[in-house]
Amino acid sequence: MLKSAKAVTAAKGKKFQRFEKVAEEKAEIMKQVMGPSGNLRAPTYRVGDEYIIGFNPELYQDWLK
Repeated sequence: MLKSAKAVTAAKGKKFQRFEKVAEEKAEIMKQVMGPSGNLRAPTYRVGDEYIIGFNPELYQDWLK
C-alpha cells in the first residue's frame, strides 16, 4: 500500500517524521509505521498520494489548516 506513496509521515507520541523518498527509506518507514500487532499504526490516513500514520496533535493541527 505504501509503495505508491509520494510521502509518508509517521507520528509517535510527541514526535513525527516525514519521509519524502519512500522507495529509498522503506526499512526505516516500516519500523516507524508498524504497530506491535504487525499492522499499520492507528490512525492511518491517505490524503491523495501521501499517508499520515499515527497520532500527534501538532501534526494534525498543521495538516487541517
